[in-house]
Amino acid sequence: MQRTSMTGLELSRAFFEACGRPMLEEQFPDLLPRLAAGLLGSGSECFGYDDEVSRDHDFEPGFCLFLPGEDVVDRRSAFLLERAYAKLPKEFMGLRRAMLQPVGGARHGVLRTAEFFAGKIGSPDAALTTAQWLSLPEQALAECTNGELYFDNYGQVTAIRQTLAYFPEDVRRKKLAGHLLLMAQSGQYNYRRCLSHGETAAAQLAAGEFVRSAMSAVFLLNKTYQPYYKWSFRAMRALPKLALTAELLEYLLTTDNDGDTAREKYDVMEGIAADVIDELMDQGLTRAICGDLEKHAYSVNDSIADPALRNLHVLTAI
Repeated sequence: MQRTSMTGLELSRAFFEACGRPMLEEQFPDLLPRLAAGLLGSGSECFGYDDEVSRDHDFEPGFCLFLPGEDVVDRRSAFLLERAYAKLPKEFMGLRRAMLQPVGGARHGVLRTAEFFAGKIGSPDAALTTAQWLSLPEQALAECTNGELYFDNYGQVTAIRQTLAYFPEDVRRKKLAGHLLLMAQSGQYNYRRCLSHGETAAAQLAAGEFVRSAMSAVFLLNKTYQPYYKWSFRAMRALPKLALTAELLEYLLTTDNDGDTAREKYDVMEGIAADVIDELMDQGLTRAICGDLEKHAYSVNDSIADPALRNLHVLTAI
């Protein structure tokens, strides 16, 4: 049978509309007001990044069916929903559903909303403290807010996703300040010093540190969670601000550190720094007026409203 050329998100929605929605409407009409369905979480398909290469694992027809707590949907109803989901067609558009759970746990099927979010961020309802916001990996937050909901009649999943839509502003600024400081240390200062010492490997490490922090800064300036590192360049190219920086960062990672190339790489870092500073000024995040990212880092940190967070070490959120 011919395999579909759909993306994972397209396949999931097609499977839900053809098989999932009719099953729910026919067998569980009384439960529909308390359910949500969609595709979100781990996997390139939830970000829309999947391609032919991605199909070597965990690519199948499926969707997530979210249930509130047992006080709203009891265990027996959840069990019946699980059985009904398991009985959906084993093959759809030339693709078979996996009979075994993928590595890392179930990505499709019947899920308790609280358990899903607790597994991602340690909180069942997104009631996060400032310390939790500071320490959570961005990729986990991205997995809570990606994908698509086909419906959310109960509203719980939507409410949690809205709470997690992006970092609180003070947290964003703390993270941004830290990455700006690391950009200054690694790119504007240490890269050339390492080369002066004849330490080309250390110079490449400095370039890598600059790339890592510059990429994080660009996502923070776009108010967009940075996904898992292997998708970061792809995601960055689609950002509305500073998207072209991705090509420059790729150049820094994939070139050597000899002669003219080293001088050009330093110039590229300074150019990226200048672009980032322009964006900081456009967003009113800094009062510094210079090309030194370190001064801008401390200016951004000084703009944090919460004094307790402002007074923490500038690298606290890194």
